[in-house]
Amino acid sequence: MADTIAETVDLLYNIDQDNLTPDQQIALGAAMANLAQAERLEQINERLRTIHQVLNSWAMKVTVDGGR
Repeated sequence: MADTIAETVDLLYNIDQDNLTPDQQIALGAAMANLAQAERLEQINERLRTIHQVLNSWAMKVTVDGGR
């Protein structure tokens, strides 16, 4: 997903905004807002993966050590 976000960022920031119609400017603004949301969701997803790994390692330790 990170590659897709990076490619989209490149596309959006390479658009010549001076030649856009008002409707296109609105669409570009909406696309940038959606991109920001996707980036934030990816950050949240990464943190959740890290938390899952920690909890999973704790659970494995409890299973192996018998809760000691």
